[in-house]
Amino acid sequence: MIELDYGCVKNGAERSIGFVLFDSFNMLPFISALEPLRIANRLAKKPLYQWRLISEQGENIVASNGMTQSIDCSIEDSEAFSMLVVSGPFHPENFDSPSMLSWLQEQAEQKILIAGLETGCHILAAAGLLEGLQCTTHWENMGQFKDEWPSYKVSSDVYEIDQNRLTCSGGAASMDMMLYVIEQHHGHELAASVADSMIHPNIRSTGEPQRMDIQSRTGVTHPDLLECIELIEANVEQPLTPAELANLVGISKRQLERLFRRYLNTTPARYYLTLRLETAKGLLEKSSMKIIDVAIACGFKSAGHFSSRYFSSFGETPRETRNQH
Repeated sequence: MIELDYGCVKNGAERSIGFVLFDSFNMLPFISALEPLRIANRLAKKPLYQWRLISEQGENIVASNGMTQSIDCSIEDSEAFSMLVVSGPFHPENFDSPSMLSWLQEQAEQKILIAGLETGCHILAAAGLLEGLQCTTHWENMGQFKDEWPSYKVSSDVYEIDQNRLTCSGGAASMDMMLYVIEQHHGHELAASVADSMIHPNIRSTGEPQRMDIQSRTGVTHPDLLECIELIEANVEQPLTPAELANLVGISKRQLERLFRRYLNTTPARYYLTLRLETAKGLLEKSSMKIIDVAIACGFKSAGHFSSRYFSSFGETPRETRNQH
């Protein structure tokens, strides 16, 4: 018989947590949020947490990696929970379920802690549960979220806590968020022991960025080039000319061009264009923005120019990319 080590106990735990899953949910943030609870039970040698997996109709759910996840109950058959954790679909823009939104609103009326993992933030926003609160989502979905809810306060931090709402950027950040929850319930020592057991030596807190710094992402070490790339990433909608970039960094245009050739084997203009087009591709795939609005947001003055450049880079038109997603 398999020993579950105080895993998913069915009753008698101090707190009960419901995980709400949608078809095409990402497995990594879900597992990263659930496993700290299991390990906390094991280390405490008693059932601190129990959990149930929920889908709208109680049907099993297929994750984005193709794995099928068994479900315990539907929203109608669910019990009372201490906390809900919503793990959203890969394409939240396709979500349309008034009954799910109504159920989430009813849960919120019970004043319980509600968390959104990755695109779960979009589901909570659609239910009106994040209005006036600080929140976050995965950086790849940030443009889509801001387009859908422009008045909401969204950050690029790993996770956010505001009143009884937690939102998380996804991936391994779900682990950091749940370690915070464990620390609030049972103290720093247990949370640190859980992190140690998971080979997670640095527990991130709110306020830390989602993405690696530019040096880690690009492999560039030259300070002037790093500053230039930072300026490029911060000015996608209103692109700077190579001369303006050089002036802001405090070097000549020729020096700037030499740095790009030496370290990145490209020109400043080509690097800038590639970044703008990749940003546009992400918006076409993950947002409902009009194509002309995507073009403007990425620094193109006309739809024709944008379409031409886009096709040259990706071998398909912006509309073809949009239709595929």
